[in-house]
Amino acid sequence: MRPATAFLLKNKALHHPLFRNFLLVRLSIILALNMQSAIISYYVYYKLTYNPVTHSGNPLVLGILGLCEVIPAIGFSLFSGHFVDLSEKKTMMLRCIAGYILLSAFFVYLAWPGGGGQLPVGKIIWLVYAGIFIGGALRAFLGPASFALQGMLVPRDLYPNATTWSSTSWQIGAVLGPLFGGFMILSGYTTALITVGIIELVALLALLRIPAQPIMKKDKEPIMRSLGEGLRFVFRSQIILAVLSLDMFAVLFGGAVALLPVYAVDILKVGEIGFGWMRAAPGIGSVICLLILSFIPLNKQPGIKLMLCIAGFGITTIIFGYCGWFGTASLFSISGFNISWGFVVAFFMLFLGGMFDAVSVVIRGTVLQLNTPDGMRGRVAAVNTMFISSSNELGAMESGITARWMGTVPAVVFGGVMTLVVVGVTWFAAPILRTLRLESDKKKE
Repeated sequence: MRPATAFLLKNKALHHPLFRNFLLVRLSIILALNMQSAIISYYVYYKLTYNPVTHSGNPLVLGILGLCEVIPAIGFSLFSGHFVDLSEKKTMMLRCIAGYILLSAFFVYLAWPGGGGQLPVGKIIWLVYAGIFIGGALRAFLGPASFALQGMLVPRDLYPNATTWSSTSWQIGAVLGPLFGGFMILSGYTTALITVGIIELVALLALLRIPAQPIMKKDKEPIMRSLGEGLRFVFRSQIILAVLSLDMFAVLFGGAVALLPVYAVDILKVGEIGFGWMRAAPGIGSVICLLILSFIPLNKQPGIKLMLCIAGFGITTIIFGYCGWFGTASLFSISGFNISWGFVVAFFMLFLGGMFDAVSVVIRGTVLQLNTPDGMRGRVAAVNTMFISSSNELGAMESGITARWMGTVPAVVFGGVMTLVVVGVTWFAAPILRTLRLESDKKKE
């Protein structure tokens, strides 16, 4: 059998054209948002707070950036799922992406030397915080709407394969976003942020090719009762609660990526290009792992694999924390970019961490798709946002605060150790994960 034929036979979700359009939307918007995140974090740390005399910036601002996104992401998620379940999913996503395009225009203005760039530094930082806050609110609606729409575009028996490809498109965006962002910074912050807006426009156009989908939840009910049903469903489902809790605490303590500007500028001294490669490293590892999973499904003992991979994520975080100990002396140079042993160790540990994280993403996404009723997808996805997506920003806040308190390296190592502690506790507290299965006998009508 030809490799291409074998590939398509194993990935039947790709046979559905609407799902392929969905993947383009997901890839484009994640690419744009990761570019924007990398550009903004580097801009705030290096352009606005870096002191050439002390050769350091303020890592606390990176933690505050995470806090400004996590507050609305959690707060709005309390009721976003209710509105997503009652709304047409494509329309909801269109509104969110249009909001992101307007937000990109706002960041372009702030970075433009002839515009917002003339404002006092303190005011620019606070306006950036405000923009990040709005982005967090948009994400609270975009995530549940995207999750619900995905489940309507493929048959139920293809959910595991669809989740793998949805995660792959997400991770490709996560890879290319920081990498492109790091390179685009060299052309200027304004140009880089304009590029973000253009890519978001591509996502908008791709979404227009997907027809409106039926609204599964027809009956309206008081919002507080609706929210309560979503939370009760998650907390009654032992397997969903166990998977979400494990991922949430692992990501919360393993938020080393938030401190990459510090490692790039102060510890490894690799500048914008090195920063871009390090931000891209977890995504590169994830994409490679996800492509492997498209041929080798996670059918056997997925729960045990999940815990082992999160433990591996914690170990790579610890080793990454000490990457500066391997030295910053140049081993060789590529197009003027100096490669040191410290950078090699940092990149490889971030790469491995991304591979471990990819397994967790696929297992969690498949568990949610298989165990969530159609009429409750928005609310369950909103709870997922509160548990998982927001833990990235809480992790960034935790990393920024602990870095300010105990130093950057001890903060990263502490996070990795705590991730291992979380895995150990989960092994004994949630035995249901040891017998987890990723199969469903139900078919989508």
